[in-house]
Amino acid sequence: MRAHMKTLLALFAGLLLTATTHAAADTRCFEMRVYYAAEGKLDALHKRFRDHTCKLFEKHGMTNLGYFVPIGDNPERKLIYFLAYPSLDARNAAWKAFMADPDWQKAYKASEVDGKLVAKIESVYLGATDYSPLAKAENVGNRVFELRTYTTEPGRLPNLNARFRDHTLKLFAKHGITNLPYWTPLADQKGAVNPPDKDNTLIYLLAHASQDAAKTSFGNFGKDADWQAARKASEEKAGGSLTTKGGVKSVFLVPTDYSAVK
Repeated sequence: MRAHMKTLLALFAGLLLTATTHAAADTRCFEMRVYYAAEGKLDALHKRFRDHTCKLFEKHGMTNLGYFVPIGDNPERKLIYFLAYPSLDARNAAWKAFMADPDWQKAYKASEVDGKLVAKIESVYLGATDYSPLAKAENVGNRVFELRTYTTEPGRLPNLNARFRDHTLKLFAKHGITNLPYWTPLADQKGAVNPPDKDNTLIYLLAHASQDAAKTSFGNFGKDADWQAARKASEEKAGGSLTTKGGVKSVFLVPTDYSAVK
């Protein structure tokens, strides 16, 4: 009888975990946009977002997540930000309404009296991985962020996702690294501007207490025997490295004063 009860409890726990995981799945469409401000115009671009753009995005059903600039030197005058939408169709409808909004047209015209604010734009449509923490506009306080982009060898993105799902996230947390959203590009990138390879790209965000803390955490992570075993096993299964040579890119970011995520 006791063994039977244990079996039933284990089955119930498994069903509950499955239901919870399913309920937590994030099916929204996300977009990462990178703006390269014209020379001398980054402050004016921030002002337009602070005073007008963010509010108008929300008016048209877009969710403002994080707005960031690289820590330290920013010679390309980058602004990197993330939006969320109920779906890709909702995204396209929201942007159409936003662009036609008289308040946006007025703010845009007034801000560019002395010249264009943006020299170049890049964008990519993203979907959350099945192991991604929920993306939310959360203000935790004083911390730095790290944007990491991985390019895999052809066909090895599923292997990379499996390694993150089964090992990497837990080991990051073990070493004091805060996991934020993990995304892969959506299959449909129509309208995106110079998006990365949709079949071989993983993009994710981490948070750290500081850049020094990040260095210490990654140093300990790299020496962790569990990580070394997971990496070795995943590469043996895939038949080689999961990422291309030079295929791991990292940039440390600081949130702007108007960013919802801090």
